[in-house]
Amino acid sequence: MSFLIIMVLVLVVMYVLMIRPQRQRQATQQRMIDDAAVGNDVLTTGGIYGTITRAEGDDIVVEIADGVTVHMTRRGIAAVLPPEEEEEEEEEEEESEASDTDAAEASAEDESLDAVEDVVTDRVEGVTNADAPRAAAEGRS
Repeated sequence: MSFLIIMVLVLVVMYVLMIRPQRQRQATQQRMIDDAAVGNDVLTTGGIYGTITRAEGDDIVVEIADGVTVHMTRRGIAAVLPPEEEEEEEEEEEESEASDTDAAEASAEDESLDAVEDVVTDRVEGVTNADAPRAAAEGRS
């Protein structure tokens, strides 16, 4: 009897941790595909980006370049992309942050290179000065 209870508990845990989340993801994906409308930017399952120009039931027409269209079913949509306006703003913010970070990193690199150059110069001068008495003793100048 206890074996049966353990088996039921294992099945319930598997359902809660594995099957239910997968079904929720599938339902979300299906809603996204069903809600795709004319003007939406999409990514196809083949990895092609485009814009929906016509939608009739399960059939859609996706423009992948100026004047180049592809007829496909809604199942061919892997993702509906967010509007470009948001992406452009995010890219501009990232670029400004990246340029600030790059400038700080470049400054730090310059300082560390200067420090290394000073150490190398000091050591080379030290070696040259240390070799001077020996060179004079050997008759070299």
